[in-house]
Amino acid sequence: MVLATLVLTSCGNSQAKQERKEGITNGLQATGGGETDVMAVLGGGSAGEVAEVATPAGTPAGGTELLTKASFLTKVWNYEKTPSEWVFLGDKPAIIDFYADWCGPCRIASPILEEVSHEFAGKINVYKIDTQKEEELAAVFGIRSIPAFLYIPKSGKPTMMAGIGRSKEETKKMFLDNINKLLLESR
Repeated sequence: MVLATLVLTSCGNSQAKQERKEGITNGLQATGGGETDVMAVLGGGSAGEVAEVATPAGTPAGGTELLTKASFLTKVWNYEKTPSEWVFLGDKPAIIDFYADWCGPCRIASPILEEVSHEFAGKINVYKIDTQKEEELAAVFGIRSIPAFLYIPKSGKPTMMAGIGRSKEETKKMFLDNINKLLLESR
């Protein structure tokens, strides 16, 4: 759960397609406190190209990885094969940051999440999805406000949360608290 002292900031409409393709059923269930358990059903679509993210020499292990539809289908959930059931394909818990380059709070959260990804290297995977380029993935999860973060435990259902804290410190604390509670305690 998000701490009651946090005031979440978001950019509002992610400009993801509001229309749903025929066959898409959105099954997001709010659990209160800014959290959402996620189970979405999607049919159809075509795969995009996999984007690679280079890690500069001397950079500690970890880091965020940009996902496209194609890489999402192989690393997170292949909703084309199991449209009515969440089947996590990852080997460790993960966070997905749904963002857009034009979003101010997204630009604040990005370096903080990058730092956190290095702190938890080998324990969790941290991914990013550009909602402007990957509209279908944003639509699968009903993303309407960014930044939005999908916390995916190794087993069990993922949890969606939106927004950031009032400061960089509160935002980092939010990530650390959510990782410890939603991803690492659930092992």
